[in-house]
Amino acid sequence: METVCNKLENCQVEIVATYEGDEWKNAQKKALNKLAKQVKIDGFREGHAPARMVKARIGSARILEDAVDVILKDCYDDIFTKNDIAPVGQPQANVEEMSEEVLKLKFTATVAPDVNLGQYKGLDVVKEVAEVSDEEIDDELKNYQQQFAELLIKEEGTVEDGDSVVIDYEGFKDGVPFDGGQAENYTLEIGSGSFIPGFEDQIIGMSVDEEKDLNLTFPEDYAATDLAGQEVVFKVKVHEIKTKVLPEIDDELAKDINHEGVETLEDLKSYITEQIKNRKQNEMDQKFYSDIRDALIEATPIDVPAVMVDNQLDSMMREIEQSFSQQGMTLDMYAQFTGKTQDDLREDMREEAEKRVKYNLIVDEVVKAENIVVSDEDVDKYFNDIAQYYDSSADEMKKIFANNMDAVKADIAATKASEIIENSIGDNAE
Repeated sequence: METVCNKLENCQVEIVATYEGDEWKNAQKKALNKLAKQVKIDGFREGHAPARMVKARIGSARILEDAVDVILKDCYDDIFTKNDIAPVGQPQANVEEMSEEVLKLKFTATVAPDVNLGQYKGLDVVKEVAEVSDEEIDDELKNYQQQFAELLIKEEGTVEDGDSVVIDYEGFKDGVPFDGGQAENYTLEIGSGSFIPGFEDQIIGMSVDEEKDLNLTFPEDYAATDLAGQEVVFKVKVHEIKTKVLPEIDDELAKDINHEGVETLEDLKSYITEQIKNRKQNEMDQKFYSDIRDALIEATPIDVPAVMVDNQLDSMMREIEQSFSQQGMTLDMYAQFTGKTQDDLREDMREEAEKRVKYNLIVDEVVKAENIVVSDEDVDKYFNDIAQYYDSSADEMKKIFANNMDAVKADIAATKASEIIENSIGDNAE
């Protein structure tokens, strides 16, 4: 096999592979032998007819066509390996010339773009440090206060904002009840926003056993299209009114919350502070990593081929599908809930997918620039870490990844490169 490789525009390469002599003759023999097993000729057992008779029956054109398949099966990978080409999509193959003496194939493939690495150290990115205000602590204490509130039956008076009521209701459109618009002994907290605008407001002021017609209009963007923007009447009857009695924010509340190590109000405040701080710091860390990625992409502009973005989208869709599966959902169920098709979801994620592709390409270049080497110790640590996460053994993890060690080492190298980038901007932290 002789090959000629040419780089084209837009991340395309063209390889012309020529096969002749014994290599091409042997491919034709393999094709003929395979076809001979499928041909029945009178006077001969199936698959035992002389080659010249089989060839006469089948025809040279069919044999040559099948010989091309033999070449592609036996030599396909060598064509790209020999030319140090790693296609990022499915290459296209076309026959340029074909006879019993010679076969010439032209392959066109999309490859990753060349990356001219820009600045990757000392990027102008700030890592913020989370702080917790007294107001945030007070808000969280009030949330606990609400959670541990008691509901007491209101013996006298009318419904007020914040009360809980037990009601019967039935909705009518043009005098006809509509599906999903009725319930009995339903408990509703006034002010929760559980119902369409105006429903809860009009219950305020009602008393026990009072009945009332609520004249309302469904929002224009209501999920049920047959009701969106429509005027309706809800017939409502109040059975019971309960008022919320909030506990004092004190040591007793702290104990009732029953968090480990929390016995006093001061303990609870410390617990809340730590929880809020961790949550905010996680958010700030995610923003920090996102800002690093954006800064890298800005410093090293890359035009990536659409097939690389599509491949990344495929991977992201599989991640989402797996996540949904763990929650007992499917992509079809998600589409029903949101009104978005899988194609809509892919388009929503396209910008993120493109950023991921660019970031990964840049990090790969940083690995080369920094001459990062993955040691056996690095590999052992990698498997020890994931074994601990999955409550397994490192040896068991190695068996699972035995056929993907190149990918494992690439992942380790990329992590090292990312750490170099992040550590170089550590002085900018605030």
